[in-house]
Amino acid sequence: MAFPRGDGDGWTHCALGHKHWGIFGAAGLLLWHRECVLLQHRALWSHHGGTWGLLGGARNRAESPEQAAQREATEEAGLPTDAYEITGSYVDDHGGWSYTTVVGQARTAVLPTALTAETLEVRWVRAASVPDLPLHPGFAETWETVRAIA
Repeated sequence: MAFPRGDGDGWTHCALGHKHWGIFGAAGLLLWHRECVLLQHRALWSHHGGTWGLLGGARNRAESPEQAAQREATEEAGLPTDAYEITGSYVDDHGGWSYTTVVGQARTAVLPTALTAETLEVRWVRAASVPDLPLHPGFAETWETVRAIA
């Protein structure tokens, strides 16, 4: 299934000099079910390809971070928005660009399917095992902070 290109798709730079995807920032969904979190294994061709992180991506101009995270999780893994409840968020502000981790609790351990070429795999991972994976650098930096929001 093809999804239309959003108006937030594109590269930009933050005040720290980093290159980021998402003209209006980006957001991802950290979904919990009991002691596990849902992670995406990123396609090798993508930015920081081959690493594990959250279902997420660029925010569009008129989207809240929550809307962007939910849209991306639906696009990338077919995750229905009624399968979880949003319980919190964390903003990683880089000055002029930010990534919002939207935290949610799944009602059941829904089994999403990778739907786009951006995804090698989507898997429930025990929270204690997350640091053992090769993580997307931004996710690795914020993991201990966002983990506490659960």
